[in-house]
Amino acid sequence: MKSLLLVAHGSRRMASNDEVRELAYRLEAHTNGTYGRVDCAFLELAEPSIPDGLRQAIHAGARAVVVVPYFLSAGRHVVTDIPDVVDVVRAEYPDVNITLASYLGASAGIVELLAGLAEQD
Repeated sequence: MKSLLLVAHGSRRMASNDEVRELAYRLEAHTNGTYGRVDCAFLELAEPSIPDGLRQAIHAGARAVVVVPYFLSAGRHVVTDIPDVVDVVRAEYPDVNITLASYLGASAGIVELLAGLAEQD
């Protein structure tokens, strides 16, 4: 099974974390079964943590996990923190293919998305 883990920063504001959870749910519906499961995890301030999210996917049977950073820029969290945490779990489960996708802000579609938001009334 292949799994997708949407990774966000995390917030002290529960409603913000719930938005990420809802986005993961919508992403799962949108991918039409491409992934056996789509979950979210948080770098800090909310649960599950990234390691816990990865381990939950693996324990549920994932043999491959794609980690998608839900971040707008290549700051320290994207460049260092998330890869470091992912590497820890990779070392624990060398037989599981854990890949790190590009972050949201690097997406080719981000310009079109932002332009569309600007055009909304």
